Amino acid sequence: MTDNPIFQVISMGRLDYREAWDIQVATAHDVRTGKIPNTLILVEHNHVYTKGRLSSDSDLLLSQQQFDDLQIPVVETDRGGLITYHGPGQFIAYPIINLRAWGGPLKYVRALEEIIISTLSDFRIEATTISGLTGVWVDHAKIAAIGVRISKGVSTHGLSLNVSTDLSYFNNIIPCGIVGRQVTSMDTLIQGQVEKSLVEQSFITNFSRVMGLHLENL
Repeated sequence: MTDNPIFQVISMGRLDYREAWDIQVATAHDVRTGKIPNTLILVEHNHVYTKGRLSSDSDLLLSQQQFDDLQIPVVETDRGGLITYHGPGQFIAYPIINLRAWGGPLKYVRALEEIIISTLSDFRIEATTISGLTGVWVDHAKIAAIGVRISKGVSTHGLSLNVSTDLSYFNNIIPCGIVGRQVTSMDTLIQGQVEKSLVEQSFITNFSRVMGLHLENL
């Protein structure tokens, strides 16, 4: 349990990555100082590649000029993990949570994995984790990536779940620095269109349960 077992949800629609990052930083300050409750930011990004603190340039399979020609930025971030892609059709969650009394980074990442797996189960998708690899997988293909930062007890960054994502954009990188692993999406697995609003509802319910937090407006 966190210091304050309440959370609010802010759904922001589609935002450029850098704009959403600035919002995270401001929100984390307000959560840390008690100005606002724990906050779950839900967002979708325009095309972007983001690099975690451990990323290597060798994980980029195109030149900078080629990325420029595609008009897709490559952004250095302060989150954990390696490189990944964000874009339309992805469900992205940034939990800004005071974790001081809840637990450390490893427990938190495992909780995020559990939340994603439970959400996918609601759509009859059987997902799992793989020992030694962060994220969530279906038949050895990655469906969700996780990269977080915890500073002064408060989390930022979070997770991305491929719903109707154009998976071809992952071909320009080595996703999460893992060679020889495929990526997949909910639409691909179900062979139909998944309604993102239903994914959002399921995720919020599972987030509340696993984290032991109560939605403020319930």
